[in-house]
Amino acid sequence: MKAIPRLCLFIFYLVSTLTARAAEGPPRREWKVDGVVREALVYAPPSAGTESTPIVFAFHGHGGSMNNAARMFNFHTRWPEAIVVYMQGLNTPGRLTDPKGEKPGWQRTVGDQGDRDLKFFDAVLASLKQDYHVDAKRIYATGHSNGGGFTYLLLAARADRFAAFAPSAAAAGQGIKLTQAKPILHVAGENDPLVKFEWQQQTMEAVRKLNQCGEGKPWADEKGCTIYESKSNAPVVTFIHPGTHAYPAGAPAIIVKFFKEHAQP
Repeated sequence: MKAIPRLCLFIFYLVSTLTARAAEGPPRREWKVDGVVREALVYAPPSAGTESTPIVFAFHGHGGSMNNAARMFNFHTRWPEAIVVYMQGLNTPGRLTDPKGEKPGWQRTVGDQGDRDLKFFDAVLASLKQDYHVDAKRIYATGHSNGGGFTYLLLAARADRFAAFAPSAAAAGQGIKLTQAKPILHVAGENDPLVKFEWQQQTMEAVRKLNQCGEGKPWADEKGCTIYESKSNAPVVTFIHPGTHAYPAGAPAIIVKFFKEHAQP
């Protein structure tokens, strides 16, 4: 009988330790890519050194930062059993804002900016596979606005690396050719004045067609969420909210829930 309370205490201690470690905030790490120092905040649970561990890559919007992304997405406290990487972009001309490129962002298409951000992703993933026991079947990408656009670019250029994607307030613009069906959760505001909702609708429709999806139905009792089941085992979930371009507070929990449901075969 005494073993049961001890087991409960151990489980409580383990959960408390993970939660406290995640709340401290992820440490900063550096990589040199084509001679340029790149950086990211990387949270890794203690178990990542010995147990197969999923990874979430998160990308801030244009003008944002890895620090802002860690606070806004907060995946490392919502899923403390996963490795979470908040990547930092470099100054980049924006398609909709900042034409001079005075603020950080991400490349828009394959070949843009010398593929510096795709190379950055490749370098970070390779490094993490050396440092931790990465579960290659459970690697995920998400991002907001320009970061969501880069998430779609990863789907176009690195689809084989990932189990699922979750872009927010983004559209797969010209130059991004989607050819591989993967589970996708798309977050969109009906009153987005920057990345127009109609543009996002076109992308969501294109993805549903690519993934051979059927009619939609409510998903997981989440308000605003619709799931479109797929003949290719790559469902599309849309989270449509009445807001603008701002990242909705409820999105991170929904994204984590979606990611947990999907792994590569």
